[in-house]
Amino acid sequence: MQFVLQFPFPFWLVSVTLLIFGWRFWGARREAWGLPGLAVLGTISVWYLGDALYNDYADYQVMFGSYILSRAWWQVMLFVMAFGVMVCPLHRRINRRILRRRSSVMDYMTTRRLESSPVQSALDKTCIVLLIAWMLLYTVALLRVEGDVLGLFAPYLGEKADPWSRSRIGTGFDSFISIASNFQIFLAACFGVFAAIARKPRTRITAFIICFLTLPYFIFDRTRNTMLATMLPGIISWVFFRLRGNILVKAAVLGVAFLGISQWFSFVMSNRGERTIASAIRSENETENSKAGNGLNMFEELSWINAFMVTGIYKPNWGERYLAELVNPIPRALWQGKPMIGIDYSIVRGQSVEDADDQAGVAASISTGMVGQGVVNFGGILGPIAAAVLMAVWVAILARQDLFGDDPARFLLYGAGMVLTFNMGRDITLLVVYPFIFGCLLFWVFRKLTRRNLQQKSRPRRFTKQNSRATLTNI
Repeated sequence: MQFVLQFPFPFWLVSVTLLIFGWRFWGARREAWGLPGLAVLGTISVWYLGDALYNDYADYQVMFGSYILSRAWWQVMLFVMAFGVMVCPLHRRINRRILRRRSSVMDYMTTRRLESSPVQSALDKTCIVLLIAWMLLYTVALLRVEGDVLGLFAPYLGEKADPWSRSRIGTGFDSFISIASNFQIFLAACFGVFAAIARKPRTRITAFIICFLTLPYFIFDRTRNTMLATMLPGIISWVFFRLRGNILVKAAVLGVAFLGISQWFSFVMSNRGERTIASAIRSENETENSKAGNGLNMFEELSWINAFMVTGIYKPNWGERYLAELVNPIPRALWQGKPMIGIDYSIVRGQSVEDADDQAGVAASISTGMVGQGVVNFGGILGPIAAAVLMAVWVAILARQDLFGDDPARFLLYGAGMVLTFNMGRDITLLVVYPFIFGCLLFWVFRKLTRRNLQQKSRPRRFTKQNSRATLTNI
């Protein structure tokens, strides 16, 4: 009873609303938008409800008071309601020409279609293309780290080498470094999927080798969102498309995997401040893990935003934060005054420092959360609705990949996008979805080149005397 009374009424209302919409989305899983919609609801559940349950909510009551906390819960409720109502209509509007198709992902899960020869053959060809891209990218990476092979491929043996290092505020054409870094994330995620679902031994062995060489760079890093983006696609693909057993077996395996990941995240959070992760493992005096080390604190951040707005310390910037996210791909060499992402809020949160020109004057950037980012942009009412619209559009984009899922390239993009959805719980930002975007560009270029080659081969040859003589000779 005390546990129930600890949380206010809007907390339980949010919980019930998530269950209602979750049941509805599960019923729409064969319409392609249901599973991505569930991914968004799961993200909200973890980052907001999970924050309240995992961390000490009594501390929040002391820090913020009941008014601020209730205000934050009503904003989460507004997001869930707006998203639940808008996601299906927006999907039908954006994907109206292909609505007759059904979810390819559900077909792969419930039938043996993924093991068919056409699908596996397409996977093998896609793997070859990505292997070429991987070799080109890592050639550049090795040049940038001056041949430090161990630092790039085996950071657990020494010190990690970062070929894409740059300051928080890029200069010149640092955007191209970001492009390479996000390509690296996308390629690592794809080879994890190949290792999980490919049937041809050569493709699977190739994928395992690439994973062995590539994943340690992310696992022994300090950034959790890239760990998830590279590890989870392969794990989830293996559980749902390769592992035999009923849903309870799959859920148990996923639970063990997520428990291991959570423990690793706690270790990383506890040791990433003063030393590298590899040196922390080798050290005997290991820093003790803390309960709050997983960083599930987006509801806390939403409460801070409301506290600052109520007192007048911070005011909505009316879309400036979303604009900064949108124009992020433009190199600063072409736009010197390009808006910076979230620096104003980081300063309000006490992260400002004087001697950090290349870091935009802050010691660290603070994530505002999926809902909090909307509140920062448009206030407590319009903000959650704006965030819900963006996530509904994202669901429609993922559903489109599913509806075209007979192309393995789309299947890979869908898997990467589903995992990145969870990372968007910290912020709806291109910085998170860049691997998906660059993956789309890579496959778009590949299809264009393939189509051009097929058109050239299918063109009738021009009739010449030499051709006619060769033909008569053959006859």
